[in-house]
Amino acid sequence: MSRPKILVVGAAGKTGHAVVAELLVLGWPVRALVRADDARARSLQVMGAEIAVADLFDGKAMTSALAGVQRAYWCAPFDPRAVQAAEIFAGAARAARIEAIVGLSQWLASPSHPSLATRNAFATDQLFDSLAPDIAYTIINPGFFADNYLRLIGFAAQLGVLPSLTGDSRNAPPSNEDIARVAVAALADPASHAGRRYRPTGPELLSTRDMARILSEVLGRKVRRVEMPMWLFVKAARMQAVPAFELSGFRYYVQDHKQGAFVRGAPTSVVSDLTGRPPEDFATIARRYASLPEARRNAGTVLRAWADFMRTPMMPGYDLARLDRQIGAEPPKSPRFAMTNDDWMARHGAQTRLAGA
Repeated sequence: MSRPKILVVGAAGKTGHAVVAELLVLGWPVRALVRADDARARSLQVMGAEIAVADLFDGKAMTSALAGVQRAYWCAPFDPRAVQAAEIFAGAARAARIEAIVGLSQWLASPSHPSLATRNAFATDQLFDSLAPDIAYTIINPGFFADNYLRLIGFAAQLGVLPSLTGDSRNAPPSNEDIARVAVAALADPASHAGRRYRPTGPELLSTRDMARILSEVLGRKVRRVEMPMWLFVKAARMQAVPAFELSGFRYYVQDHKQGAFVRGAPTSVVSDLTGRPPEDFATIARRYASLPEARRNAGTVLRAWADFMRTPMMPGYDLARLDRQIGAEPPKSPRFAMTNDDWMARHGAQTRLAGA
């Protein structure tokens, strides 16, 4: 029997790309939905994916993208209108009579969180849940990804510095690849995972001090954790072309991190339970980042890293408060971080250690 085709939304992104790769390795036919026919799209095509270029806010394009598809992986765009995109997708999915959606949500998802992206994640979960029983919905809600700590791998490799925003708070960070493997397990057998929520994590709780020690071993040089103020991180992130809206929510997640939101219920057994493989540890993930061009140590990369380090304080950042006002992303009147939100705490109790909680 032929396997049903699966649509991957956000296929050029970090988890989306990993979902496409895992599905293709396992022999599933994949349609990769991308925003542009660029090098990333062509790399997916070379891997064996069918490419669909479409605007998530275009209803006709979504109808076309879902034609002949039975299941879908949803990764919302970093856009203040993400719920609007989800509504368009939900309508097209219902019209196409697909059987299942696996969605990348957030561990912090809540209607009262100060981050608009997090409020949107909650609203999208509610929307897709409402499609049942016609369309099964499975939520993947990881916490703070390992990628968030390793974005500045160049500073660690070249300068021996791991910038940190989270003090001594801890997390069990999952890799993009493990998140993707959990999503693929749900896509492969949607009936067994309908209505479930899965929080993939790494195997152990770590602080950034622990991560610096691990990076020292991986990189073969001493790496020190250095606390970085948010205003400086925003400048560094803008230099790396991180979108302003992504940072708008990120600055709040740092506060959640410091308050212990990512320790709650972690680590989980989700990765091993759903994939039959242990979750990747931080050293394994870090080795992949250590192979990136910016982490290869030579005279040129060291010089560039020092130059970037020295000029970062003088570079422009983002005015995130003004951005929120411009796009209508200001926090609600009574915003609540996860650990001060009784409703969130009740939904994310100790039972979240178990797969499927």
